[in-house]
Amino acid sequence: MKMYVGVTDLDWYETVKNNDCDEVNFWTPSPKNFKAVNENDMFLFKLHSPNNYIVGGGFFVRFSVLPTYLAWNAFGIKNGTTSLKVLNERILKYRSKNSIITDNPQIGCIILTEPFFFEKSDWIPVPENWSNNIVSGKTYVLDDEYGKRLFDQVSERLHKNTVVESKQLENRYGTYNTKHRLGQGAFRIAVTEAYNKRCAITGEKTLPVLEAAHIKPYSDNGPHLTENGLLLRSDLHTLFDDGYITIAPDYHIEVSKRLHEDYGNGKDYYKYHGSKLLVLPQNENDLPSSEFLEWHNNEIYRG
Repeated sequence: MKMYVGVTDLDWYETVKNNDCDEVNFWTPSPKNFKAVNENDMFLFKLHSPNNYIVGGGFFVRFSVLPTYLAWNAFGIKNGTTSLKVLNERILKYRSKNSIITDNPQIGCIILTEPFFFEKSDWIPVPENWSNNIVSGKTYVLDDEYGKRLFDQVSERLHKNTVVESKQLENRYGTYNTKHRLGQGAFRIAVTEAYNKRCAITGEKTLPVLEAAHIKPYSDNGPHLTENGLLLRSDLHTLFDDGYITIAPDYHIEVSKRLHEDYGNGKDYYKYHGSKLLVLPQNENDLPSSEFLEWHNNEIYRG
């Protein structure tokens, strides 16, 4: 198992800590890919110098490159800023230092779930082999003495504060086998990428009008899983949620006759009736689940 210690601002840390976030976007001003750890590995927060302490962390879900407006729409204050304007201002500050200024900037989004935050009395001094020249972060492994000691210190605090149940730690120097749950923001990004940023029904790729739809709503205990999601144009998302459109388990589209009966129109949508989904995830694990599709057919669709 690997752990990554990422360097961040005190303002970012205090914002996500004080708002009791269930997931966070540890964004980077550069869209450079992040490959330091694997999914479900631990990601720790280290404050900028002179606060040379590890103050919390979370579990890595995925990395994505997103325009700032989509990062804000997906995560809001979980970006560690109070508004999109502030997010853009902070990115501009970092980018201007490196003479990189663009409109509608793309940023790197390191998405973490189940974040935990230590009280100041529990802050962990950085390991002895931490260099003051480190700008972004450093990877540690458990078969290294520094990694073992750091993991031990983090585990002690997690157990002490019951932030993470002991069953999530296989043993003192074990590996994390638990697949950590996605939050709403991570779900949205996971579905957007699974469908290659295109509407499943129309193939539309204008990102601002695309939305991640739950097949079985979260309010009905539908999970934040990619297989419980569809990327849909906003109007189709509304009709899907309202039961005027559904997707059969074989991925063909059905449009209810109720659409015309209730609203006296719908010709722009009936042309999709009987067609197969135009876009599906390439990864089999991300394909819409027949279980969730059948639930929508039986419980929501107005056929």
